[in-house]
Amino acid sequence: MTETSSPVPPKRLLGVLFLGTLLAALDIAVVGPALPALREAFGLSERAVAWTFTAFVLANLTGLPVMAALADRVGRKRVYLFDIGLFAVGTLVVALAPSFGVLIAGRVVQGFGASGIFPVATAVVGDTFPPERRGRAVGLLGAVFGIAFLIGPALGGILLAVASWRWLFALSLPLALLVFVLSARTLPESRAAAPRAFDAAGVATLAALLAALVVGLSGLDASAPWGGLTEAWVWLPLALAVALLVLLVSVERRAEAPILRPGLVSRRPVQAACLLAIGAGIVEATFVLLSSYAVAAFGVERSTASYLLLLLVAGVTVGAPVAGRMLDRVGARSVVTVAMGLVAAGMGVVALAPSLAVHLVGTVVLGLGLSGILGSSLAYILLAEAGADERAVAQGLSTIFLSVGQLVGAATLAALAASSASAVAGYQAGFGWIAVGAVVLAVVARQLLGGATTGSC
Repeated sequence: MTETSSPVPPKRLLGVLFLGTLLAALDIAVVGPALPALREAFGLSERAVAWTFTAFVLANLTGLPVMAALADRVGRKRVYLFDIGLFAVGTLVVALAPSFGVLIAGRVVQGFGASGIFPVATAVVGDTFPPERRGRAVGLLGAVFGIAFLIGPALGGILLAVASWRWLFALSLPLALLVFVLSARTLPESRAAAPRAFDAAGVATLAALLAALVVGLSGLDASAPWGGLTEAWVWLPLALAVALLVLLVSVERRAEAPILRPGLVSRRPVQAACLLAIGAGIVEATFVLLSSYAVAAFGVERSTASYLLLLLVAGVTVGAPVAGRMLDRVGARSVVTVAMGLVAAGMGVVALAPSLAVHLVGTVVLGLGLSGILGSSLAYILLAEAGADERAVAQGLSTIFLSVGQLVGAATLAALAASSASAVAGYQAGFGWIAVGAVVLAVVARQLLGGATTGSC
């Protein structure tokens, strides 16, 4: 139950929430096109520039449970406005950054601010919309990410051709101001009548675990024996990550309201969904780095490279509704198997493409495959397994493991690109390993899903 002040016109409220979600989604969509320009502007390696994405994702993941708890206690509207303001401050820091270190600090602030925008918007929908209209409203908010990834690359191409990379971020500021003003006037005052306990120990342990994992993976060296795993700066943080994983399991078993509910994660279909989320996150990380790869491998101009992502997004856009319909007809097991096969094929083509034309074909296939494992399939599996009181926690699991995949993918690909004989060879090796991993993941997920072919996984 929630406490809500006064009713708000649904269309007007949804429009404001749509703009707020677009604000956060656009920032993610323009990072990929910005990376080649950032690398050139600050004289960075592939390993270093990847932190532009990694810092944001890590801060975003850490902030999610924090913002959810604050929204329950002090009110959705106050937290939403705080998040918009915090995001704007981070954006300003990034746009004016005199050094890469300052830029990363701004990305952390941006990520922490963005962490509450979509979850709080979803909670506001739950507070103010009747049950029969909530699904459509949340679906519209989710569609914003697809729109952002259509707008982002085109916007990046235009701005990089005529202006500095700083404008890719600075143009979010007017939108942030508009969203803040409209939200202050429109959003109702609401909060949870009985706020849930906050798993502070779990959040802190998970954040430390992921930070250690990313630092360790970032140190991998393709030119060294065993990939550099014997070096202290690699194995020490990875060993720390393993120790923190053990600690996290212990902490979550004792927590009153764990962010990783052990009883839910122990179910085989949920484990399959978590593995798929990690795989989808790793593939999403390649989106961010594909612009850099196109510049290095095919001599594409920085401003043109961002447009190449449009074909990949087109694959996701076309495949998503088809995958959604097929879930009801043949079930998650079959859809996931085909989707992971397409991911493997697409990544394999991208890794081996002898020309830009073949590379683009691979990105379309990759997008079609990702559309079958991201979003609808994960939600389908989790909704079938979770009880009514576990659905929010279950969807939170997909977000957490998707972020884990993004962090692992970005750190590993960047390390391979930076330490190989050439950045192109490093990226190709990374893409090839992702293709192999997709095949393995398809087999494992198929086994975990058992013989389910219908709505019950």
